[in-house]
Amino acid sequence: MLMYYFVSFFLGAFSFGIKRKHLLLMLLSLEYMVLFLFVLVFLYLSMSFDYFFSMIFLTFSVCEGALGLSILVSLIRTHGNDYFKSFSILW
Repeated sequence: MLMYYFVSFFLGAFSFGIKRKHLLLMLLSLEYMVLFLFVLVFLYLSMSFDYFFSMIFLTFSVCEGALGLSILVSLIRTHGNDYFKSFSILW
């Protein structure tokens, strides 16, 4: 059962590496990876009945998701799309 979680996590990492064209697809695959990391952390911590760290992990993952969406909204407002190739570092 644990192997399925690892395979799912690595499929999310693979999709994160492949989908580098749109920022929204990268954020979705990153949230997919965080979800499976949470499941793994929850399964590991359920053996010792210590669930406090899982709540801290959820808090940081929600903050990471909100930060990613705010960056996505600001990039769409300034550039009009979420393509990485349209952004210039020298801007």
